[in-house]
Amino acid sequence: MYTVLMMKRRLFVLLIVVVIGAAMLFAQATQERITSRVGIISAMDNEIDLLLKNAQIERVDQIGGWDFNVGKLCGKDVVIVKAGIGKVFASAGTAAMFSNYNISSVIFTGIAGGVGDETKVLDVVVATDLVAHDYGTVTDDGFYWRDEYMEQTGGRIFCNENLVNIAIKAAQEVVGKDSTFSGTIATGDQFISSSNYVTYLQQKFNALACEMEGASVAAICNLYSIPFVVLRTMSDKADGLAHETYENMADIAADNSCDIVMRMLIDMK
Repeated sequence: MYTVLMMKRRLFVLLIVVVIGAAMLFAQATQERITSRVGIISAMDNEIDLLLKNAQIERVDQIGGWDFNVGKLCGKDVVIVKAGIGKVFASAGTAAMFSNYNISSVIFTGIAGGVGDETKVLDVVVATDLVAHDYGTVTDDGFYWRDEYMEQTGGRIFCNENLVNIAIKAAQEVVGKDSTFSGTIATGDQFISSSNYVTYLQQKFNALACEMEGASVAAICNLYSIPFVVLRTMSDKADGLAHETYENMADIAADNSCDIVMRMLIDMK
């Protein structure tokens, strides 16, 4: 009889522990859904290293192969993720973020190749709009770009005007007005190291910079109706010397973009 009573008591205590644990997990999940966060996305580690060093990270959620760093940065609730290189990982990581957190806005930060004649290495380009330059049809006569990537915008996906203005102001404060530009950023799944292709991007899209993720992140944000902005610091000029310049300047350029993101967070309501 004594043994049976002890077993019942242990089972009762275990049940209470399970119920309390489940209630705590439910409360945490509910609170996470209530908390509005700024989503900060990059492609590579060096593009968020400085942010993570300055953030108060409360936890790291591992979801689908991504590490979502949840906490505060510059007084704002944020979730920071390195989504990965290229359009597939960038768009999938963005969708995973939206499925698990209450995201109020998105900042994509990182580095890029300068396309505009006026842009130099370590200059900043804040995207007003983005285009997928490698979306099209290949025929015997060559490649033909098509604008169906986002039909309702004629192939261009536009950033949130308020976030663009905040990003421009922040960039000017970090690198100066003469080193801050705004305009079209062209996205494709290639590292561009060709003066001829730079000319094509200039003439076809009037692009100021090229990179591998922005338009795909923009497309997902557009589908979810989440305001976003993409900002890039130039690590190279996307020309024949791009690989060499990139190796020497990538980390410095990445940190500059991080500094701009932190300045933005301070200015954001």
